[in-house]
Amino acid sequence: MPHTDIRPPAHPVPDLHGNGLRLRPWDAESEVDVEAWFRGRTDPEFRRWNTPLKITTDLDGARESLRDAVRNSAEGTAASYCVTDAATGAPLGHVGVNLIDRVMSSARVGYWILPEARGRRVATHALALAARWALTEPGPGRDLGLGLHRLELGHAAGHDSSCRIAERCGFRPEGTLRGAMWEADRQDAYRDVHLHARLATDPDVNL
Repeated sequence: MPHTDIRPPAHPVPDLHGNGLRLRPWDAESEVDVEAWFRGRTDPEFRRWNTPLKITTDLDGARESLRDAVRNSAEGTAASYCVTDAATGAPLGHVGVNLIDRVMSSARVGYWILPEARGRRVATHALALAARWALTEPGPGRDLGLGLHRLELGHAAGHDSSCRIAERCGFRPEGTLRGAMWEADRQDAYRDVHLHARLATDPDVNL
């Protein structure tokens, strides 16, 4: 029997603004966006801590991967944001609300930042904006939110900077998931994941 109390998002990826950033939907037909997506997914720091299902090796593969992300956003199963400088529009990185589960009212968040934008708290501010939107109930006179109850954030054990970013944004540590993600550049070996989560009922964070 189908679940009848599932509310699709009215607009999966509205623009979000704050702390000198504009978070906007990715455009898979934009050469600027494809190039930024390619650089982010092939960056050595990204590859050190992440092993995607499909490894990006060239611009064509990046375009295909970005189209998948845009399609998931359109279908409401994810919300992929291009993090940009609010003044110049330059892409700075990515933050995504992924695996949106309307039955359990939960999702997972992830992010990466381009090398030239690191050290400016871009990841912290982008994650805080995306999390606030995802956990905000939609209503008259306010920004539309996803109205989720729980957001999870998992990072590879040992990724201390990601751990600090999560905690600054109100994602409390919940424990270690053993062997829950692939090792860098491998799909036949596993490493532990440090799990954080934030609930809609948790206090908001002021950065």
